Amino acid sequence: MKIIYNLNEPNRIDKYISKLDIPDLYSRSLIEKLIKDGHIKVNDRPVKKNYQLKFSDNIEINIPEPQQLKAEAEKIPLDIVYEDEYFAVINKQAGVTVHPTPGNYSGTIVNAILYHFGDNLANAADDIRPGIVHRLDKDTSGLLIIAKNDKILHMFNKIFAERKINKYYKAITAGIPKEPEGVISLNIGRSSKDRTKMTVRKSGRHALTEYKTEKTYNYFSLVDIHLKTGRTHQIRVHFNYINCPILGDDSYGSNKLKNLIPLNIYKKASFYIQRHLQRQALHAYKLEFIHPVTEKEITLQTPLPADMQKCLQWLQTFLIESEVND
Repeated sequence: MKIIYNLNEPNRIDKYISKLDIPDLYSRSLIEKLIKDGHIKVNDRPVKKNYQLKFSDNIEINIPEPQQLKAEAEKIPLDIVYEDEYFAVINKQAGVTVHPTPGNYSGTIVNAILYHFGDNLANAADDIRPGIVHRLDKDTSGLLIIAKNDKILHMFNKIFAERKINKYYKAITAGIPKEPEGVISLNIGRSSKDRTKMTVRKSGRHALTEYKTEKTYNYFSLVDIHLKTGRTHQIRVHFNYINCPILGDDSYGSNKLKNLIPLNIYKKASFYIQRHLQRQALHAYKLEFIHPVTEKEITLQTPLPADMQKCLQWLQTFLIESEVND
């Protein structure tokens, strides 16, 4: 791609490109590597990362094709909640990545389903994400749909695109929402400061999150969430924005904890998160949709995982639990 620099103020090329909304350029380190390897040029010439751009400079960005990864089958246990000849639904454990990525080639859900379902997966022959209909973050647990052939994958993609699937989550938050229940409607886009993160921004994509607070524990909440859209990191970004970050989320909101809870409780909570929870307290517990082939109503649920249940029990030991009235 080619970009004409049309600003008069000086700007380092690496900093300028990192502020552009280009999804493939997700980190400063990647941009620096592309500059170093000569894939980013100015006026047809290689430059260094500290090059100061001038008015009318012609920037050319060539992003190399990503290295093809090959997923291998691995004997990894799967918690299968539902299965028929068309698709399966599994309960993903926290700490497991959905599909292989550079630097993380094994131990993923894809490696596991290749072992359990073999070639009976959509795009199993040549795709790094065979059968994967949608994703959950590495440290989010819960229900995940696996398509067994390309036609079913296409049908599920349409169901998701038309928002005909209801996705429900449970979350433990630091901070209590001002309203016991409500809707968070805020656009989400990639952060210009850190390309690995998302943020609330007007130029982002529409994102809608419904929630209801079920219980509170002085400074913490158990929240039931209905995800109406499926933007990257949507729940984590939305709840961080309303000053109720997901407990244990190192990427969003961990720096707010000291301002949300008293110091003595903050110390206890930080110790508990590091020693026991060790991830964001977010679980995709329920799916509701119409079976794409039989047209029967499907409702699937899975209970809170043990680590989140223990976290709630821990909160009950030294904080006051309150039911939230409708």
